[in-house]
Amino acid sequence: MALGSGGGAGRLTVNGLPVSGGFMIGYVHSIYRAPTAEVFTVEGRRFTMRAVVSANESVLDYYALEGARSRTRAGAWMLRLAEPATYEELSLLTTSIGRRTLLAGGRCLPLYPDAGAAEVRLAVELTSDVRGEPCRPPYNQSLFLNAA
Repeated sequence: MALGSGGGAGRLTVNGLPVSGGFMIGYVHSIYRAPTAEVFTVEGRRFTMRAVVSANESVLDYYALEGARSRTRAGAWMLRLAEPATYEELSLLTTSIGRRTLLAGGRCLPLYPDAGAAEVRLAVELTSDVRGEPCRPPYNQSLFLNAA
């Protein structure tokens, strides 16, 4: 979505990745080694975690959150949170092992360093400098496509 700003048109993004109503934070779960994603909706400059989706149902138990479980059309397990959590910004610890990645509109923005760990702050912003690339494994699969 293009929006007007003082310096011209811009797009609503999370860390430069264009979002249109929502995004996911994908990662590989460190214990279960399963592709997993946290599903967020965007309202203005705030974002709300609504669900967790994973290839492995045990990941949903690991979160220890109340909610309704179901299966997606692609066969993934989904937990819709009973009490969604809303943020204006969110700090994450990222590693090359977990490969935390933003996913939106079929595009990905890796958040992890090549080695070691890094802290990343996520926020919704209006920007003309958009980033992202086609998704690579494990995020290029249909597992997450219908989860948002």
